[in-house]
Amino acid sequence: MSNENNDQARTSIEEAKAYVIDSIAETMDLYGVTRSAGNLYGTMYFEEDMTLDEMREKLGMSKPSMSTGVKKLQDYNIVKQTFRKGTRRQTFVAEKDFFQFFTNFFTKKWVREAKVNLDAIKQAQQDLDNLLKDKELEEDIRQEAEQTYIKLEASKPYYHWLQKLVASIESGELFEMIPIDESDE
Repeated sequence: MSNENNDQARTSIEEAKAYVIDSIAETMDLYGVTRSAGNLYGTMYFEEDMTLDEMREKLGMSKPSMSTGVKKLQDYNIVKQTFRKGTRRQTFVAEKDFFQFFTNFFTKKWVREAKVNLDAIKQAQQDLDNLLKDKELEEDIRQEAEQTYIKLEASKPYYHWLQKLVASIESGELFEMIPIDESDE
């Protein structure tokens, strides 16, 4: 292959990577991770490991933005700190297994969703209980408080189901019920 063909081939590879990096960034943005952190993860996905300087150079981001993005991705356990032999600089590696990514990323979000909402429901229901103990409460206000309490109670099964979903993912049970298809279809 000539140098010109090699250059075109390398350009094609970089364009193919760019499509995937952009789609990863867009997808992560849908789930509340900044697009820049999504670009960072997507870029790291195609690398063995990277230092903050290498990330900054590749993405053109400031070092503080890079550190913030890496920290956020570490919080989701989809980027891990590693050590490269022969250097004292910190290096980082992205989770390459999308099933593990799914497990780490979504379960963390769903656990938080269930906890935040169940805590809010518990507090709201306690407040409504206290309100309903008031013997002098007007009937229309009492009915509204009771209806609100019932609506809150009706939402609890979803959050308990979400907790079960997380447990089934973390235990691997979900992947037994819905096996991972190894084909590329």
